[in-house]
Amino acid sequence: MLGKSKANGQDFINEVATIGRIHHVNVVQLVGYCVEGSNRGLVYDFMPNGSLDKYIYSKEGSVPLSCKKMYEVALGVARGIEYLHQGCDMQILHFDIKPHNILLDENFVPKLSDFGLAKLYPTDNSIVNLTAARGTMGYIAPELFYKNIGGVSYKADVYSFGMLLMEMGSRRKNFNALVEHSSQVYFPSWAHDQYSEGKDLEIGDDTEEEKKIIKKMIIAASWCIQMKPSDRPSMNKVINMLEGDVENLRMPNKPFLSVEEMPVGHVQENSNPNCSNKELTCTLSGR
Repeated sequence: MLGKSKANGQDFINEVATIGRIHHVNVVQLVGYCVEGSNRGLVYDFMPNGSLDKYIYSKEGSVPLSCKKMYEVALGVARGIEYLHQGCDMQILHFDIKPHNILLDENFVPKLSDFGLAKLYPTDNSIVNLTAARGTMGYIAPELFYKNIGGVSYKADVYSFGMLLMEMGSRRKNFNALVEHSSQVYFPSWAHDQYSEGKDLEIGDDTEEEKKIIKKMIIAASWCIQMKPSDRPSMNKVINMLEGDVENLRMPNKPFLSVEEMPVGHVQENSNPNCSNKELTCTLSGR
């Protein structure tokens, strides 16, 4: 069921129109929809294993997935996003890639869901126009509020996937102020330092093979969350990274949490000095 919308039902119409044209093993299949008064519902294939957030984080009641299974889920999500970007007659930008919007079927095959914020564009559109930031804090691409680092494009979904992939590889939130060491508060930055120093991440009792899988996921994620959109790969290249040999991957520049942290000269100053991350008003899905 969808929450009450301020957009006069337009997001509901968008979602029905968007999902109705998608047919891919890693995207939810729309069975039907219902409108009754102010109530609006979408009917999908039932996903008995719920959403991915139940399996990523180490918390009470969570059900851990094996490293290999988590990797397979990540690869499936990547293929679903790549299909949205390249596999349809229109380019579909999701704008809300996050663990809660990845559903898992009985075999833990991941399905992208929740297209309430999605936008359709001609496949030859490299830059799109948006009047407001869209998505969920922690996964929103920086160009949605730092306008001077690059235009908004499919690379926004690449960034969101990178933040998701980083959490899947590390089994923790990317930003955690409660960690023991301050250097680990922003995990992507700390992980970059560890690998750059030739160390492995001690996430659990991982085998050598699992350490390689985790490293591959973290390096691919680090490429996806580069601050400037032009520095991020396409989803097709991300899939190649995940499917390839970890020895062939190199670490990109260190990921930063905000433009202010970046070295001087790497990017221009924020064009609006009165705007900070905390002041960002997001268009959130009404679920």
